[in-house]
Amino acid sequence: MITAADQSVPQRIRSFVKREGRLTKGQLRALNELFPTYGITLAQGRLDLDRLFGRAAPRILEIGFGNGASLAAIAARHPDTDYLGIEVHRPGVGNLLLQIEEQGLMNIRISNDDAVEVLEQQIPAASLDAVYLFFPDPWHKKRHHKRRIVQPAFAQLIRHKLKIGGLFHLATDWENYADSMLEVLTSQEGFENVAGPGRFTPRPDYRPLTKFEQRGQRLGHKVRDLVFRRTA
Repeated sequence: MITAADQSVPQRIRSFVKREGRLTKGQLRALNELFPTYGITLAQGRLDLDRLFGRAAPRILEIGFGNGASLAAIAARHPDTDYLGIEVHRPGVGNLLLQIEEQGLMNIRISNDDAVEVLEQQIPAASLDAVYLFFPDPWHKKRHHKRRIVQPAFAQLIRHKLKIGGLFHLATDWENYADSMLEVLTSQEGFENVAGPGRFTPRPDYRPLTKFEQRGQRLGHKVRDLVFRRTA
């Protein structure tokens, strides 16, 4: 039963909607057999990242890794760096687990929970060398812009999880969202635009050109990258 007290508690607007498709047999097996090894849950509480990965190394978090192909490719190219990926859609999680198994990747751990909750509850302050946010849901209708994940409070949450000098790298193929991201991050204390004031960044070599991005380019969608550094 909903009480008056319940109604007075503000509900956080989520930036995602679960549109989960059917799991393949392989993805389901991966979730059952591999997630206990490579997955983390909110129940684990605050993470000791050295203990989680079994070593001390640079740490990068990717929020919303989709089918995992890009994250797997990046992790394979950089075995000396540890990657923590967050994705709310289970088919994508299952697919990345399969790639971890196939490629023998030891430097990836996966969360299937809400990125904001993971950041707030599990990621230690000043523990990340970079955060990647590639092609988040643009919520392109104006009335839905409040659902976009890149908002001032989110930017400050990311800032406090980055080390000083750590990078927040974003990419989108929606011009309106790119402009919004640029405006939000430019206005935030403790960040500087690596490309210079008001400028976007050419795609860094470490970010693979995904099938999603290639399809967008064929449709005339220009991808814009932004890289901001934590300064304070």
